[in-house]
Amino acid sequence: MSDLATLAAGCDAAPSVPILRERGQRSVFCGLTGIIWLHRKIEDAFFLVVGSRTCAHLLQSAAGVMIFAEPRFATAIIEERDLAGLADANDELDAVVTRLLERRPDIKLLFLVGSCPSEVIKLDLSRAAFRLSQRFAPTVRVLNYSGSGIETTFTQGEDACLAALVPILPATTARGLLIVGALADVVEAQFRRLLAALGIGPVAFLPAGQANALPPVGANTQFLLAQPFLADTARALEARGARRIPAAFPLGAEGTALWLAAAARAFGIAAPAIEVVLAAPRARARAALACHAPLLAGKRIFFFPDSQLEVPLARFLAREMGMQPVEIGTPYLHRQHLAEELALLPEGVRLSEGQHVERQLDRCRAAAPDLVVCGLGLANPLEAEGLATKWSIELLFTPIQGFEQAGDLAGLFARPLQRRALLAV
Repeated sequence: MSDLATLAAGCDAAPSVPILRERGQRSVFCGLTGIIWLHRKIEDAFFLVVGSRTCAHLLQSAAGVMIFAEPRFATAIIEERDLAGLADANDELDAVVTRLLERRPDIKLLFLVGSCPSEVIKLDLSRAAFRLSQRFAPTVRVLNYSGSGIETTFTQGEDACLAALVPILPATTARGLLIVGALADVVEAQFRRLLAALGIGPVAFLPAGQANALPPVGANTQFLLAQPFLADTARALEARGARRIPAAFPLGAEGTALWLAAAARAFGIAAPAIEVVLAAPRARARAALACHAPLLAGKRIFFFPDSQLEVPLARFLAREMGMQPVEIGTPYLHRQHLAEELALLPEGVRLSEGQHVERQLDRCRAAAPDLVVCGLGLANPLEAEGLATKWSIELLFTPIQGFEQAGDLAGLFARPLQRRALLAV
């Protein structure tokens, strides 16, 4: 039996994984952070955050944008008089959007992005988007979503953005495959080649690179999630009749092979044909991983809940790099979308959902792991206590999906340990 057949059989009998559910203080970025990778992906879109100066500073700091750059995002600042009700926020927003579109005629899709301040003053951005879309149609389409960090974690910004796109996707009755989730252009190109070699098509990606090239969707559309944090987008696609293909996520040689094989089986491709296409790139990925295995094998790793990538990352590090997950914390656990991943986790691993940061810090200190994956707010204090850390947000800014990126993914976890070894006296 082939590797893929063996793993597929194992996924069918997912064990019941006990979950520690935590509720308390959280330490996460807000959903506005997703703009940093989304604005690079949709080339003629613009993200206008309706928020405070703090929102503007967060975006500019996270993006590393210099003052003379002209990015595809900005912040419409809510001033004190808006908060006090001394000005009409809708009139001011209309004026800002008008000036923006006059200055930037290249914009074809405008997202009004809600924030904590806009939600506090109950500014109805859905009505504003509808009003402005009618005003600037057909040249510009205006949509809205919330990037507020009041109740969400930072990757949910992408989920909210893509879910806002689903209602405007064109309808189709043709059969096709839709890959859902923002991927680096190099990763998308690699997946296109592999899916074409498998004989799967037509293949479309959400988000698309252009606002006028949105992928069609209908009852004959099957979709693969490229990211584990797209629950709202998946629900919206299913409401339009599309069907999700259950699969592990494309992280590492194993995860990528399982992900592609799941698509191939859904389109009736026989197992021998799948092996022919995947054998060579999987072998290259395994060779790249072998370079990092001596440093990572046997090391203990602790995941704080942050990006929702934690479960597939833990699976990759445990099964392909020989690491030992001490605790896998994740902000939200979608059992259905992660069923194939949960089936591949090591027996007895602790899995926690939600966050109570003080309790998790206590467990982390008691475990004394070799590496901690966490947000920026926790990384520096933990480093000061002698623990090696990896910033979870870096895993969103870096191309990590697919066979060709498997070695780079392992390298992200190896580098903190290499740095620690060099600094050791």
